[in-house]
Amino acid sequence: MADGTEVSMKDKIMAMEEQKTIAIVAHDNKKQDLLAWAKFNREALAGHQLIATGTTGKLLESELDLPVLRLQSGPLGGDQQIGAKISEGEIDVLIFFWDPLEPHPHDPDVKALLRIAVVWNIPIACNRASADFLISSSLMPLEYQRLVPDYEGYRERLLRRDVA
Repeated sequence: MADGTEVSMKDKIMAMEEQKTIAIVAHDNKKQDLLAWAKFNREALAGHQLIATGTTGKLLESELDLPVLRLQSGPLGGDQQIGAKISEGEIDVLIFFWDPLEPHPHDPDVKALLRIAVVWNIPIACNRASADFLISSSLMPLEYQRLVPDYEGYRERLLRRDVA
């Protein structure tokens, strides 16, 4: 660490059930690509619980005829809602077709969502190729023991610093 102290984090195991909770997000310029991917993978997606941000969720519901829990639109807080669900252990997989070539007013939210997915070690697909590999993985339909850093030591260090 910058202050010379070491933070030792041990991993803990979080079970991902056979039926995964998949969060799906797409920027406007990527929605058609996502819909084409989702239609192609409808059968695989049907075995899982789907959560999506606003318009993406509405499009997925109508195109796939599958239930989708719809949150707010990304710019209105949907990205943050998904991030909160990830940190609470309620989301197993993130599929986020994001557009790196267009500026987005909620870009800090996008970066925060990707960061929190990495912090909690959930699989992330950011384009069609990675989504294809992820959804077709032999691990996808199985229970999976995901290793997550145990952040308790980190929390205790922050608490000691705040009390001092």
